[in-house]
Amino acid sequence: MAEVNAEGVAVRFLVDRRNRLVTPGAARFRRRCAEVWGLRGIDLSIGPGEGVALVGPSGAGKTTLLRVLAGVLPPDAGRLEVAGRVGPLLSVGAGVLAQLSGRENALLLAVLAGLPRSLARDTLGRIGERSGLGAAFERPVASYSLGMRARLSFASIEPAAPTLLVLDEVHEALDHEYRDVLAARAHQILENGGIVVAAGHDHGVLERFCSRGVLLDRGSVVMDAPLPDVLSRYGY
Repeated sequence: MAEVNAEGVAVRFLVDRRNRLVTPGAARFRRRCAEVWGLRGIDLSIGPGEGVALVGPSGAGKTTLLRVLAGVLPPDAGRLEVAGRVGPLLSVGAGVLAQLSGRENALLLAVLAGLPRSLARDTLGRIGERSGLGAAFERPVASYSLGMRARLSFASIEPAAPTLLVLDEVHEALDHEYRDVLAARAHQILENGGIVVAAGHDHGVLERFCSRGVLLDRGSVVMDAPLPDVLSRYGY
């Protein structure tokens, strides 16, 4: 079972005069840094078996919220409780090292997803098969298309059986065949009491495994309702 509870969650970024992000440790060496709130006062509860689509324009805070839920980015304010096995944040092209082969990346990703190294090694054959990469599984990822990288990332975390799956536009790089694989796996997670939270601009794909929508704008929740209602409000 998985569960997410957020109360007043906020994330602050510092930017310099050229609107570039500044790390907190380096901020004291820069003058005229401005505060930008990526998220403000996010109240969100997600229960077992819920698929939630984050909807909104670019810069609305969708990716920032996904990073918070995945544990990549700590909130600067508010309270966040996440129960369950959280999979790594899956986004297009992220999480893979171009100089390593697909097999080497699969081992790394499986370990990061929570599998012991010995068990991760035992699953490499299954990961290669599930990814559908064929001989490319042994080649450097630098030669992969974005769709191939997305296949590899998704197949590599499956053996860890996350109960919270966090997707940032990853489905948009997949071909139609592998989108079916992703949708089927998402439904399996939901049926077992897990949670899927996804963001993307291809809302037709999100509708396949998300029944609830959260509309974000300028880092705040504008609407939280059934996905068709949210898409209608968004103008989709």
